[in-house]
Amino acid sequence: MSISNPRQLFSNPMVPFAGTILGGLLPGEMVLIQGSVPSDADRFQVDFTCGSSVKPRADVAFHFNPRVKKSCIVCNTLLKERWGREEILYQMPFRPGVAFELIVLILKDCFKVALNGAHVLEYKHRLELDRVDTVNISGKVKVQAVGVLPPSASAVSPAASLTNQDAEKKLIRSLSGDLSVPFRGQLVKGLSVGCSVAIKGQTNRNAHSFAVNLLVSNSRDIALHLNPRLKKGVVVRNSFLSESWGPEETQLSSFPFAAGEYFEIIVLCDSQHFRVAVNGLHQLDYKHRVQDLSCIGQLEVLGDVSLLDVSFL
Repeated sequence: MSISNPRQLFSNPMVPFAGTILGGLLPGEMVLIQGSVPSDADRFQVDFTCGSSVKPRADVAFHFNPRVKKSCIVCNTLLKERWGREEILYQMPFRPGVAFELIVLILKDCFKVALNGAHVLEYKHRLELDRVDTVNISGKVKVQAVGVLPPSASAVSPAASLTNQDAEKKLIRSLSGDLSVPFRGQLVKGLSVGCSVAIKGQTNRNAHSFAVNLLVSNSRDIALHLNPRLKKGVVVRNSFLSESWGPEETQLSSFPFAAGEYFEIIVLCDSQHFRVAVNGLHQLDYKHRVQDLSCIGQLEVLGDVSLLDVSFL
C-alpha cells in the first residue's frame, strides 16, 4: 500500500522513535507503519502515549509488543507508571527478516490492528482517546515510514497506484444523506479509466454476506456485483444486464473478509477491468461487461455490514 495524502508522515525515522501526532487521534483515522523485522529480532513495541515524558513516564494508552522468540503479542496500558492487565495473543504473524505493513485503525471504543491486510487483534480503550498525541517505536525493528491517515485518506493498493494530482478525493453523495445500510450514493459524472471507489467498513459480528454494486444510471443494470459470502468463504462477481444475470466468477486465492472485522475495498477502473483490492492487497480483476464507464453512476452497498467512509478517487 502506498501512502497518498496522509495528514502526517514520518519517513525513515530512527528507532527508537517518538513522533508527535498533531491534533491527536480521531475515530476513523489510521496509523500506518511500514517496516521490517531484522533476522535476529527478539521483540519490539509500538506505543500510543499521552505525551512523551520520560520521568515520570508518560501514560501509554496502547502498548503493542510483538515478542518474536516467544511467539506472542502482548498488549497493555500504563497508567501513572503502573501496568494494567496484559492481553496476550499467542500468535506471531511477524516473520524475522521479512517486511511488514502494520495498520492501527482508531475507533471510538478500541484500536484495531491489521498486518499485511489481515486482521490481528483489537484492544479496548482503557484511557481517553483524546489524550493520545504521540507514537513511540522501539526495540529490534526497522521502519521505513509512519503515516497518520485521516478517514478520507486515499490509501491505495499496488493495483491502484495514483499520483497526488490524480487522487483528489470526492465524497460519494449518499442519496439517503448518511452512511446507513442499505446505502446508495451518486458517482458524479460516472466512472472513467484511472478513477477508483473506496469503501471502508466493518462486517457485522454474525455476518453472512454483503454486496457492493456499481449501477448503471437510470436502469436496473449492475455493471459490477461484488458479493462476499462469509459463511462459504467466496467472493461472487457478476453483472446484471438486460434483466438477466451473467456467468458468475468465484475463483480467489484466499478469502479476505471475516465477521466483525474492519475492511477497506478499493475498486480501480482500468481500460479493460475493474481491479479490486482489499486491505491493501490486490485480490481480483473483473473484465468490463459494460463498456461505457461514464454511464455507471451509482454505488450500492447492501447486507451485513456497517459503513465508515465511502469515497470516489
